Amino acid sequence: MSQKTWKEIQSWIVVILIVLVLRATFVEGMLVPTQSMDSTILIGDAILFNRFVYGIKIPFTNMQLFPGRSPNPGNIIAFKSPVDNRNLVKRCIALEGDTIQIINKIVYVNGEMRQESYTQYTDHSVYPGTEWNSMLEKMWESGDLYKNIDPRLIRDNFGPVIVPKNCIFMMGDNRDESFDGRFWGPLNKQALLGKPLVIYMSIDLGGPRQNMLEIIKFWQWKGIRVNRIGKAILS
Repeated sequence: MSQKTWKEIQSWIVVILIVLVLRATFVEGMLVPTQSMDSTILIGDAILFNRFVYGIKIPFTNMQLFPGRSPNPGNIIAFKSPVDNRNLVKRCIALEGDTIQIINKIVYVNGEMRQESYTQYTDHSVYPGTEWNSMLEKMWESGDLYKNIDPRLIRDNFGPVIVPKNCIFMMGDNRDESFDGRFWGPLNKQALLGKPLVIYMSIDLGGPRQNMLEIIKFWQWKGIRVNRIGKAILS
């Protein structure tokens, strides 16, 4: 191998390392696969999120090098799904120690009704809840509630539950179409990826997508939403 070739390889190694460090610490991109945040964030919105906000982690691990700030209720947050490890984005509703309850679609935190101008409802019907007890709360804490109960029984009427230590409670803004903390339980803070900043591209995918293989079927795309490119995500 010539000296010139070796220098080129070294320069590329440095570039790759810099990109990996930036990706692991500061900014990362993701494509939103579901309608759970309509109309705040749409299916097919490609967003950049700041990974520095909630702490710096060792690349490709959940081990934290430096702590970041704690989330606040109302923050939109990117995180790893506790169900299938996909990157998702939803809104923080409550923090550890808070009591969360939903009565006929209305959210109450520590007994006070949340004022939520950002929510959307696609189904005007209200499903009755089920009698809440300690067994259901334990299943919720372990993430198994949705596996053992008809989801309709907890969609519109839920809890009360207390958010466990080192966890937050997450919900999508599109409440009737969101698979969120009501179903899969509290979200451990270790799963937090960062704070969404801006929409850098928006593709009308033509509907929800379950995985990357479905997303890259470009012949099913409906077009580019030019008016959404560059839109800041405020929370």
